[in-house]
Amino acid sequence: MRAVPDRTVDLTGRTAVVTGCSSGLGRRFAVALAEHGADVVAVARRTDRLKELADRIAAAGGSCLPLGADLTDDGQLLGVLDAAEERFGTATILVNNAGIPDAQYATRMPVELVDRVLGTNLRAPWLLSCDFARRLISARTGGRVVNISSMGAYEYRGGGAALYSVTKAAVVRMTEVLAVEWAGFHINVNAIAPGAFASEMMDGMMARTGADPTGSFPRARMGDPRQLDSTLLYLVSPDSEFVTGTVIKADDGQGGR
Repeated sequence: MRAVPDRTVDLTGRTAVVTGCSSGLGRRFAVALAEHGADVVAVARRTDRLKELADRIAAAGGSCLPLGADLTDDGQLLGVLDAAEERFGTATILVNNAGIPDAQYATRMPVELVDRVLGTNLRAPWLLSCDFARRLISARTGGRVVNISSMGAYEYRGGGAALYSVTKAAVVRMTEVLAVEWAGFHINVNAIAPGAFASEMMDGMMARTGADPTGSFPRARMGDPRQLDSTLLYLVSPDSEFVTGTVIKADDGQGGR
């Protein structure tokens, strides 16, 4: 992988909450934010992996609170920002990364799976974003929400991920409307739509299908999660103060336009 340019972004004194941190992009987001000085609250269901992540961040001189939570449980979800505030103070950065695939044809999905995909991919980031904004409005301070959508929001080729595509398209629209609603409170809401990146979710998809999608990509490669560092850091930094309601597509030209 070619080196990714690193513009210095100083997040010292800021608290960032990142969901879906047990693997993949969420794990990398937590590390990148901590490397640039933020106190990070890393949220996921798999607490054993969170402990290892927090230890890694601490060993590098950062601060991380590992927080086990199932975001489809309202009691646990609504406790996330309380825990962040109790440990580090008011969170001013929220990265809604947690998401699950459906891996089923629409007509074969049991209701329980439909509810779980909708609950994790759409309902949870909506509720968490609203709780985040309420606290910032009350504190009279601004903040940044970064939602993780997907290029699947724009393109679907079949194969059994229709509901995932629907939820990620809804995340795009959620980003746009909340940006308008909260602009007057200096809360910027943006999103990143990644293409195919190396991750546990991608490994699972390849195992199920037995196919390597990179053969159809112009540059025949997967993304490395580190290649999203600069995009994430831009969206949470003062440099993006005039940018809200925007979705940045980061897919290496993998899909059509």
